[in-house]
Amino acid sequence: MTDERRGPGEGRDGPVKADLRATAVPDATLFGPSRPHDRSSVRRTNLALVLRILRDAGPRSRARIATDTGLPKPTVTSLVAELVALGLAGEGTTRREGAVGRPGTLVHVDGRDICGIGVEISTSYVHVLALTLNGDHAYEHRSPVAAGQAGADAVLDLTARAVADCTTALARAGVRPVGLTLAVPGVVDTAAGVVAYAPALGWRDVPVTAGLRSRLADLPLPLTVENDAKLGAVAEYLRAQDTQVHDMVCVTGERGIGAGIISDGRLLRGSAGFAGEVGHMPLDPERRACVCGRHGCWETMVGLDAILRLAADPDDQVHDAGVELATRLAELHRRAESGDTRTLEAMDRVADGLGLGIALLADLLNPGLVVLGGYFTYIGDLMLDRVREVVGERVIAPDGGGCEVVLSTLGFAAAARGGAHLALDAVYQDPGGVA
Repeated sequence: MTDERRGPGEGRDGPVKADLRATAVPDATLFGPSRPHDRSSVRRTNLALVLRILRDAGPRSRARIATDTGLPKPTVTSLVAELVALGLAGEGTTRREGAVGRPGTLVHVDGRDICGIGVEISTSYVHVLALTLNGDHAYEHRSPVAAGQAGADAVLDLTARAVADCTTALARAGVRPVGLTLAVPGVVDTAAGVVAYAPALGWRDVPVTAGLRSRLADLPLPLTVENDAKLGAVAEYLRAQDTQVHDMVCVTGERGIGAGIISDGRLLRGSAGFAGEVGHMPLDPERRACVCGRHGCWETMVGLDAILRLAADPDDQVHDAGVELATRLAELHRRAESGDTRTLEAMDRVADGLGLGIALLADLLNPGLVVLGGYFTYIGDLMLDRVREVVGERVIAPDGGGCEVVLSTLGFAAAARGGAHLALDAVYQDPGGVA
């Protein structure tokens, strides 16, 4: 795939969603409950509170921060000064339109010299993305790999090299990473750092955290592994422009199909962390064989293999794994726009299957928004009307239960972006300790 590299300050993120709750871990979970007599603990908690207010609600005056947090104004002044000294916050002046007198001073998130790293291992690439605290792209690189054929060791070798290249570039730019999150398709044991089962990769019980640690012995970073669809959902939730939407499902389409579920602004993990394996819902009436070993899974109807199989013969160029996936999808898009019957019929069939599964999820979860990511980003505009029609017909609640189906604007970058955001969450939990 295309080699994408960006230097510090390039490719700034767009506006993020206020009232961010998707990735945040309650302070008590990480550090234990604060004790009133523990002044350092109270200070740390208040620093984190102010920084999260700036992240979630945007720049504001010290007086507004005091109102939002309930802290005394002198305390807020001291906390802001500490955040500025740590490089996590900055101050600037602004004047409201029509206002008279001296312009006001607003405090905002800075952190341009601190970043989180997200790494996605996909079936066809390894994508590394570093985001600074203020949303800038500090580094980005995508390496092609046929992960299912290469094997876990070769893929981890490539991933380690990609991470090493990233940290070297960040060091040259004076940007310090505070954590790394690895996104992998399949069932992930986050606590153990193990990919329990990733059928699209052919992996079972692969200790990815230990594997990367052994290859990157000098990497002094917290390292977490998480399901790619869940991390994609984090990124999509942060990117969503409607601040009133706190219940959404992000369906990621590549060879497999996964979902990240946001419920009341929080990532739904389930009792063992495995929530979202929607690709293996038994919906296919033809009961095709799935890579998981079962028959009739939803992803056999709507996954990447399905659209390619339906749209073209095996020797067609769109099946050539040596060609960048975005290029092959662009070719399918071109054929559909030019009126190619087989391509159009393939898209209609996948759209019907996609609408069927989304309607089931809408009945079960009642999301306000369903975001279609992964390969759907590239050709989904030609299927979206039909998907929405099927969802409207099949959801039991009136007007589809208020569920809107949209396309992702992040494409194949969503999982790595979500990983970078998750890595940065440590700063928002303990600003002084991390910075």
